[in-house]
Amino acid sequence: MSIIEQKVKGAMKTRREAVLSGAAVLGLGLVSRAVGATRDGAAADEVSFTSGVSRMRIICLEEHVHDPVIASAVKDAFIAEVPYVMDIGRRYQDDPDREPADRPRLTFLPKTMKTAAEPLSNRIPEMDKAAIDYQVVSLSNEPQLAAGGDAVDLVRGANDRLAQAVAQYPDRFSAFFTLPWQDTDAAVREAERCVRDLKLPATMLIGRPGGEAFIDDPRFEPVLAKLAELDAPLYIHPGPPLHAVQQPYYGGFNPDLTARLSLFGWGWHHEAGIQVIRLILSGALDRHRRLKIISGHWGEMVPFYLQRMDDTMPPAVTGLSRTIGDTYREQVWVGPSGMLNTPHFLFVREVLGIERIVFSIDYPYLTMTGARAWLENLPIPQGEKEAIAFRNAQALLRLS
Repeated sequence: MSIIEQKVKGAMKTRREAVLSGAAVLGLGLVSRAVGATRDGAAADEVSFTSGVSRMRIICLEEHVHDPVIASAVKDAFIAEVPYVMDIGRRYQDDPDREPADRPRLTFLPKTMKTAAEPLSNRIPEMDKAAIDYQVVSLSNEPQLAAGGDAVDLVRGANDRLAQAVAQYPDRFSAFFTLPWQDTDAAVREAERCVRDLKLPATMLIGRPGGEAFIDDPRFEPVLAKLAELDAPLYIHPGPPLHAVQQPYYGGFNPDLTARLSLFGWGWHHEAGIQVIRLILSGALDRHRRLKIISGHWGEMVPFYLQRMDDTMPPAVTGLSRTIGDTYREQVWVGPSGMLNTPHFLFVREVLGIERIVFSIDYPYLTMTGARAWLENLPIPQGEKEAIAFRNAQALLRLS
């Protein structure tokens, strides 16, 4: 029995119309609405935020919203990029109410989109019931799909709306800004504006920054340099796989299964993981030692292969000043993105150290059920639980 195992042992519209409608008009609501009554029958771990119970603070770093302007601008490009997204739900519709409330559960995509489009005030009651104190929200839209000439204004507007939305509830929200990767000069200026003027602490990239190019492409070097200078971490979030590999690698099954395998079942995790690996192998993290990377879903599989990569691609081959593993441990932070699996956590803790782990649920793509209970019941000291729950995020993003 392994050490990890021992520790664990011891411790609507039609579906198509709904998806198309959501892709077109998903919105980041800025108008405050009255907070509704709390739902009856909340799970035992869902302690009210206002109950006065002394408890550990929780900050979540991968919680999504949608912007209506960007969604409309990129709708056609998005459908062309990911036509198979319409097949999700063709055979099976996710319903967290049918599942045990022991951990976050996948929600049905049209419902997810609706929730992500609502004002931030609407999610506060859900955060309170789950005893989640703070979210750093981010767009799940891909502005890099917009036409180059429109991207700069689209992104500026989206960041302004994000900043305005979170400023209404500074004790509950902050946000990752987005960038116009199509225009690297503009992206550099926008990063500076977001950090210095809008007071947003970090940026998130959904998928590849442009076409078939990954983040290590030399054209993006000035953006990486600026993020390092600003001490603004870069969250590399999954996006759809390249067209050239989607059908050969993930096709051949029923449409719903192919879509899920291509995206959140496997494919886009590999896409995000390879971006981080390529960023390391390109020498970008050697050149920019202050650049900090955040990687969700327990590092998109990369931590589990660090030793293998070090054994097969040592510095004599890569030309880097450090091993891949050392580079990763020094400049990459990882979070679960709602994959609250204790063996995964214990492995990542052992390989990376507790100081490199942050917390995330991936709301509203996943529910918040069971998140606090999982954290509080981890078989680790209380100080380490607090590091994951909020201290590491506070230090990484300079949150109060």
